[in-house]
Parts: sequence; structure tokens; C-alpha cells
Amino acid sequence: MLTELGTPSVDSGGEPGSGKRPAIMLVAFEGWNDAGSAASDAVALLERELGAEAIATIGEDDYYDYQFSRPSVRRTSAGQRVIQWPTTRVLRAARPDRGHDLLLVRGVEPTYRWKAFCAELLTLAEAQNVQAVVLTGALLADSPHTRPVPLSVTSDDATVREGLGADAPGYEGPTGIVGVLAAVAEAAGLPTVSVWAAVPHYVAQSPSPKATYALLRRLEDLLEIEVDLHLLGEDAEAWERGVDELAGEDPEIAAYVKQLEEAQDAAELPEASGESIAREFERYLKRREDGRGDGGRPPRP
Repeated sequence: MLTELGTPSVDSGGEPGSGKRPAIMLVAFEGWNDAGSAASDAVALLERELGAEAIATIGEDDYYDYQFSRPSVRRTSAGQRVIQWPTTRVLRAARPDRGHDLLLVRGVEPTYRWKAFCAELLTLAEAQNVQAVVLTGALLADSPHTRPVPLSVTSDDATVREGLGADAPGYEGPTGIVGVLAAVAEAAGLPTVSVWAAVPHYVAQSPSPKATYALLRRLEDLLEIEVDLHLLGEDAEAWERGVDELAGEDPEIAAYVKQLEEAQDAAELPEASGESIAREFERYLKRREDGRGDGGRPPRP
């Protein structure tokens, strides 16, 4: 688990002089890095479920072009008009039963000054005694909505890869703020892992509850947390049924989905082996040993 790789063993208030218990930073940004809002929705759910408390905001005028990332208008219950500006919020979730807290970072991908933005965020992370970073994202892919959501877990850190069974990143090309922050965090000496979900490109609209559900199930294992995902699982199943109905009304889309299914099944056939089954069973037993059963949740999408 990342908690074992990134967090030092402490009995009380964290490292000497830090004034804070150790924390793992979990990050999601809306925009280019977040197909179907899957990653930002996952972190938003954790904020609610874990009772995270806001500690800081980053950005606004320093980092955003408001013609590109426009503010939005909301009405309070009393009818008062409120302007919500694009920004990045940082919340902390206390975890007294564990040796670390969670620092949850969720915002809109900045428009300007990415280097300064990352430096400001990592300065805050240092003040909050962050010992490791988990970055989440979602991308559009040629994957069928009827199959389990493909997830990638990667890290440039060999120790993290060995401990988590993660892969070395191989992507080359344009990147978003998530990719830049991963590189900067690694350069600062923080163990860093990236978790991405694939969203079918033909149903790219937000929300994408099946991808959000898949991300959260993986984060549960990485961060040793347990949250109630029953309702989200039901949303994921309803979403899949809805896409089934839409695809059934268009023969071309139905044929395309079938083609994607056949291609993915063929690609994964060697993986549907005793090794993959054993690996999934080991994860199940680990959850049982930790007292983190499925709690009546629907099957994993």
C-alpha cells in the first residue's frame, strides 16, 4: 500500500517540528485531465464521506483566464446570487485510526503559470507534512461501456512500482497539470503514483459514474480507506443500462460497441488466467483481513 511506502512510522504529531500528522495528498483537476468528470467526482465524494475540512484555496486571479474557465452563478436557498470562481480547494481529512491523514486537492486546471502553481501547491504540501502524492485522472479511450473500466496505475518511482504492482509510465506527448505536478512532486522527492480511468469516447459527457466507481475502488486499496459506494454503484449500473438503450436504438453504434467488445476481449484473453484470478482473490482476502468487506455493495463495475 502507498501508506506503507510513503508515510513514516510515527506515534503522534508527525515529524519533529512539523506540527502536523503525516498526510497523503490526493489530487484531481477538472478539464483536460478529467474525462466525464470521473476523477474530480471521485475526490468530491471522498471529501463528503470523510468529513474533510477546507484549509486553503489556491489561484483565482493569479492562474485563471476567466474567458476560458468561466465563473458560474449559483443561487442560495434564500435566492441570493453567488458567483463561484474557478479555483483549487485543499481540504484535510483526519484519520485518527491510521498513521496518516488525507490532503484532498480538487480544482480547475489552471490557465497560466503552471510552474508557480505547482510550487505553491507543493509548498502547502510541505507545510501539511505530505509524504506521498496520488494523482487521479480520466481519459477518453476506445473502450466499450459494457466491460470493466480499464485502469492504469503508474509511477516513475521504482520502489512504488514494486510495492504497488504499478507500471512505469510510457506516455509521450501533450500533458495536463496532472502530468506536470507528477513530475514536479517526483523531483521534490515525494513518492508519486498516478491512477487513471478510461472513459468510452462515445459517451464522454459528464458524469461518468462507472469510471468514478472504478477509481474509488482502486483508491480504497491504495489509501486503505473505506467509503460507502453502494449508491454510486447503482448509478453506475443505471448509466450502463441507459447507454445500452441508446446504443440499441442505433445499429451503427451497436455494431461499433460489439467491435470494441471483441477487440478488448481478445486483448485480455491471456490476462484471464489463473494469475489474474489469484491476484484479485488476494486483494479480496486483504480486504477481509483489514475488516473492509464489501458491505453489500454491488459487483465491481
